[in-house]
Amino acid sequence: MSYINKQMKSACKHCEVEDLPLSVQNSPFSKEQAEKLNELLQMLTDQQKLWLSGYLTYPFAEQGTNPPGSTAVAEKPVQTATKTVTLLFGSETGNAQALAEAFAARLKEMQFTVSFSALDAAKPKDLKNAGYLLIITSTQGEGDPPDNALSFYELIHSRKAPKLDGVQFSVLALGDQTYEFFCKVGKEIDKRLEELGGERLYPRVDCDVDYEEDAQEWFEGVTGVLQSSALPPSTAADATRPANTDYSKSNPFQAEVLENINLNWEGSNKETHHIELSLEGSGFTFEPGDSIGIYPENDPELVERLIEKLGWDPKEPVPINKKGEVLPAREALLRHYEITRLTKPLLQQAAVLFGNKGLTALLENEAEAKAYLEGRGLIDLVEEYPPEKVEVQAFVQMLRKMPPRLYSIASSWKANPDEVHLVIALDCYTANGRVREGVCSGQIAGRIKPGDKLPVYVHRNPNFKLPADPDVPVIMIGPGTGVAPFRSFLEEREAEGITGRTWLFYGDQHFATDFLYQLDWQNWLKNGVLERMDVAFSRDQAEKIYVQHRMLEKSKDFYAWLEKGACVYVCGDEKHMARDVQETLLQILETEGNMAREEAEGYLQEMRRAKRYQRDVY
Repeated sequence: MSYINKQMKSACKHCEVEDLPLSVQNSPFSKEQAEKLNELLQMLTDQQKLWLSGYLTYPFAEQGTNPPGSTAVAEKPVQTATKTVTLLFGSETGNAQALAEAFAARLKEMQFTVSFSALDAAKPKDLKNAGYLLIITSTQGEGDPPDNALSFYELIHSRKAPKLDGVQFSVLALGDQTYEFFCKVGKEIDKRLEELGGERLYPRVDCDVDYEEDAQEWFEGVTGVLQSSALPPSTAADATRPANTDYSKSNPFQAEVLENINLNWEGSNKETHHIELSLEGSGFTFEPGDSIGIYPENDPELVERLIEKLGWDPKEPVPINKKGEVLPAREALLRHYEITRLTKPLLQQAAVLFGNKGLTALLENEAEAKAYLEGRGLIDLVEEYPPEKVEVQAFVQMLRKMPPRLYSIASSWKANPDEVHLVIALDCYTANGRVREGVCSGQIAGRIKPGDKLPVYVHRNPNFKLPADPDVPVIMIGPGTGVAPFRSFLEEREAEGITGRTWLFYGDQHFATDFLYQLDWQNWLKNGVLERMDVAFSRDQAEKIYVQHRMLEKSKDFYAWLEKGACVYVCGDEKHMARDVQETLLQILETEGNMAREEAEGYLQEMRRAKRYQRDVY
């Protein structure tokens, strides 16, 4: 339903094993043996029964004979795992965890025994006895570990780090090349595991934001080594089975745009769009805290300018993936390649490809090269350091694939099962003498209208979820578009008939022009779905006031809610807001809880481990 108008379970199917009670008459067992076996069988799962049957049959099948007393033809049993694989993940936004879950399921299908958990859940003895250790981890911001990898990271770099002699390991690192410390956490974990005595099972793979193909190659490489020592090659086909045809990140759904509304009033310094997308026919479901991934298009004018500058034929076929699929150059640059951001690896490749001495000289000065990356795109590079004749096929080989943009869902699936709402702020700024816009936000604000379609998928975020117990108090801190998931939280609770024990801290620039979803919050305050709300409009007075200032003003109540078990959720800017909010949390713990800084940090760390302090920051 329009905002204006209204103001998995997924499991592998196994055959079920019927419980047939043993008796003395129909088996070679004594009465006492039969009773004990019947008692044991009642305790086993179907999978355990299947495994046990294969285990008991195996010696006779290897010899080509039947078990004593049997007249059946001996058949080769299903191969059982001879090795255990420990698979650990460190994930902030859910990408690494989703990969780990998918790979764990496939390892089990290949008859491996899999020990699976977040990195923080791993104990020193688990690491020492791992045998085969696989780690998938992302890197946050300026080279920091994800929240659920912090204690593991600290452990392996401490004196208590276990010796890993005899452990074979491999690391899959997720990152973003636009950040200086690309895949830093994965690289450091990989290095440290080797220093602790581990042996590299398969080389580390570092993935950029378009990670699917590289992650798949890593998994196939790892399983190839595992199978050579643990299982016969006949199961290798399982590792490369084709993906299902459901809509997903690799097969996005074309969602029709139902509404595109600027939420800011005239006179605002901002432009924030409320987007409603139809999910009818997608089969998508989602939970509060999840996100929608959108594959955007580059600005057509920018693409035309690039093609003209380089003298290309816009219809020239160019590859768009490793499978060899091709599209006309204009189409490929419009939808499949990133052209608005520069990275250091791209500059290095361009220096070789362009043959431009000025670009080569720029790269010789690391500080200047780093500064050049800020606020520039591909068109700046080719205009300021023009290449000699470069073929488009060679040129696109150095480009990154167009990464999807993730936006927190601002609606409840239970309340609106056939649609999803998003809040997208236009990212517009001037750099190096030219006005720039974010790829996706610029497309939404300037070129998308109702009736158009956007390729989308649901991105699960298991690390930003409402507490299972609806009676647990919930504190939500989300200025600007960071308030999006909290609209989803409250709409979900309203759909479930849950009221009370919710507290929202919201902030923006001006009350009159920038109070996003004001009527929604007022309605929820009125009907009790939202119990308390504190707002901070930074530019409505001489001294700027932010959400952290409101938290300090209500520090006694805030601490009282924490002591009653409240879960704290923070969404928004990581570099400034999220850090200021965390510092404020520590101050409240120190002041109201009479804690030393070390105690406050320990309290907050324990909240993090207990999923009582969750962040969705960017």
